[in-house]
Amino acid sequence: MTEALTHDILRLARARGATVTTAESCTGGMVSAAITDVAGSSDIFHRGFVTYSNAAKQDLLGVRGDTLSRHGAVSQEVVREMAEGARAAADADLAVAISGVAGPGGSERKPEGMVCFGLASARGTITETVQFGALGRAKVREAATIRALELLLSALSED
Repeated sequence: MTEALTHDILRLARARGATVTTAESCTGGMVSAAITDVAGSSDIFHRGFVTYSNAAKQDLLGVRGDTLSRHGAVSQEVVREMAEGARAAADADLAVAISGVAGPGGSERKPEGMVCFGLASARGTITETVQFGALGRAKVREAATIRALELLLSALSED
């Protein structure tokens, strides 16, 4: 499934002259890997960010410590700042950010399978939270990767 999505992302981004970047936490680079698995992806993808720790989110993407302490790493507020920071740092047209609880574990407020997404573009930044459920670590990460690619494709498909 990711291969079809990434081919469409590459085709549309090329047609629009757009570049994309990623800011990943729980997916650990899986979205970047999916994009760069496609030959020619260097036309649209120049760099991505794996920011697993809070310090990395702050140092590389400019996420504010106050945002992390008030909302936690798995929050729409943090992925908003991650996406906006990645877009600026990569000088990209689109940035997708992911932070979630892949598992095992979680909490009542932030259960296993809860993943937050941010998408930053010239039009602004949107965020969403998806509850994938306690599918197990690998399946949550795979589902989050697919959703991030769908968000990029949707943004590229807008007129």
